[in-house]
Amino acid sequence: QVQLVESGGGLVQPGGSLRLSCTASRTIFNIYTMGWYRQAPGKQRELVATITFGGTTNYADSVKGRFTISRDYAMNTVYLQMNSLKPEDTAVYYCNLRSSKSYWGQGTQVTVSS
Repeated sequence: QVQLVESGGGLVQPGGSLRLSCTASRTIFNIYTMGWYRQAPGKQRELVATITFGGTTNYADSVKGRFTISRDYAMNTVYLQMNSLKPEDTAVYYCNLRSSKSYWGQGTQVTVSS
């Protein structure tokens, strides 16, 4: 059993920054992809960013140039650095780890508002 624990969410003004962290409770072998998804009010969950074991990244068009995904395999952690935040970034953000199974974090609220 794997638990994904997220942290770093909160309230920030437009143009501000936040860094989300997600740590797995134990080392997982054969990780294919780690990533972040988000769900805004009234919308379905959508992909924000992913990173493969080899370090290849992929971003939603809406966050390219503003968000950066990274990982620390030794610490079983994936990060999402969010800069130049906009009100439309407001959502619950979920960490995801994909191997032979798919694991999800509990979600962390990000609110961008003045």
